Amino acid sequence: MENKDKKAINRRGFLKMAGAGSVATTAVLYGCKPNKTGSGEGGSRGEVPKDKMTYRTNPYSGDKVSLLGYGCMRWPLRKNSRGEDEIDQDAVNELVDYAIEHGVNYFDTAPVYIRGWSETATGIALSRHPRDKYFIATKSSRSNTLESGIAMYRKSLRELQVDYLDYYLLHSLGGGGPEEMKTRFLDNGLLDFFLEEKAAGRIRNLGWSFHGDVKTYDSMLAMDIQWDFVQIQLNYQDWQHADGVRNVNAEYLYGELTKRNIPAVIMEPLLGGRLSRVPSQALNIMKEVHPEDSAAQWAFRYAGTPKSVLTVLSGMVYLEHLQENIRTYSPLKLLNEQEYNALERVTKIMLNADYVPCTECQYCMPCPYGLDIPGIFGHYNRIVSAGYRLKSSKDENYKQARRAFLVGYDRSVPKLRQSSHCTGCEKCMEHCPQRIQIPEEMVKIDKFTEQLKQKTSF
Repeated sequence: MENKDKKAINRRGFLKMAGAGSVATTAVLYGCKPNKTGSGEGGSRGEVPKDKMTYRTNPYSGDKVSLLGYGCMRWPLRKNSRGEDEIDQDAVNELVDYAIEHGVNYFDTAPVYIRGWSETATGIALSRHPRDKYFIATKSSRSNTLESGIAMYRKSLRELQVDYLDYYLLHSLGGGGPEEMKTRFLDNGLLDFFLEEKAAGRIRNLGWSFHGDVKTYDSMLAMDIQWDFVQIQLNYQDWQHADGVRNVNAEYLYGELTKRNIPAVIMEPLLGGRLSRVPSQALNIMKEVHPEDSAAQWAFRYAGTPKSVLTVLSGMVYLEHLQENIRTYSPLKLLNEQEYNALERVTKIMLNADYVPCTECQYCMPCPYGLDIPGIFGHYNRIVSAGYRLKSSKDENYKQARRAFLVGYDRSVPKLRQSSHCTGCEKCMEHCPQRIQIPEEMVKIDKFTEQLKQKTSF
């Protein structure tokens, strides 16, 4: 009875604070990339409204911000004449144009995104539009000196082709505890510089993003500074079930912000895509309530429901993902009690799945030994989502699941970039905001792969 009452209280607490895809396809399992015209996560089709976007108002600046924010971490790539990756600028321009036309006005980037290319590509695309049509957010990434921090900030202004930044963040606090934050921004005077830039109007809103250590979170909120916003990880799994190492429960993070009337910018509403590719039994629960809605729509509605959420970020590489998310927030239909109950059941299923907690943010890249770390974890997690993660060589679907994993692995990740080539150097781990023991996970996936190849028992 006590547990039942606790859940009821937690559910009511979320709804009070709030103010009120789908299983992987065969093509994805086998490593085929979705095209730009299909239904990438099983989303609904239909008209994409241009004038119904939900907006939230920043209480400090008065900005009217679209609830759907564009995360610029994963712009489309193409091969150049030398066979090397580069940004597909034409595709980026088209996505930005479509987003702005349909009411999206918040674009989030950083100097480190997409191997350092994101700010340039984002700046080119946005500069083709009137400056008052968009808000740009970027970040002060890892720098330990005043000079390097100022240089990064000024480079961001140049790359984005702007003379002021709407939203500027102290990036990824919490990984190294309060001492790291002190070293990166306090002892060197960099935070003082940003506060001066805000006073001069070149930074219109100053905030920070958080991953990890709760002591850092609490110490930042205790500072004698009026933060204009804070970026946190919030989704229905992390609301109460963050592991306390990679992240803190969103219930706590969001609650502390609402106490101080600080708007929340939301990252990882899909938990690196995992909440758009839920196991079949979880998807069936969703379909009982809304037969036409995708798993991604459920996750975005959850993230957008709390009233102090300013915007929810999504890294949308494909047009159909952008369209579905625009539909979801044009306008937003707030989560209700029945839907929240359904997501509690879904969460239990997700917590029992064998996922690697990778959000495919690519901070770990490039690997000095050429591994495609996000690609390896992404393929593994898609197999888990589809129920194809074998527990025994005697499993009923062994033959089909074995083929799905091995063929899909070779198609989605070149052999020389697979887990078997990990040296355990651990250089990737210092960059991972989720604090994944990447070499250990590589060993696990490589062992699983070899067992499938050799048809040995588990």
